[in-house]
Amino acid sequence: MGTLVGATAVVVLFAVVLGGLAWAAGRVRRRGGGESLMQPFDEIWHPAAHHARVHVETQEEVPAPAPSPGDRLV
Repeated sequence: MGTLVGATAVVVLFAVVLGGLAWAAGRVRRRGGGESLMQPFDEIWHPAAHHARVHVETQEEVPAPAPSPGDRLV
């Protein structure tokens, strides 16, 4: 009897954790942003997407080059 209760508790806990992750993923997709919540999982299970996201974030942080003195295009 005790083994059955323990096994049931483990299965229920596992289902709750997976359900919470699915809920969090859906919320992040709907609202946008919140990448920091899913980045560890993305890095583990989809490394190409993680590397692409890091590259895009790095490019967004790089400032645009300043125009040269005497540049006629500005």
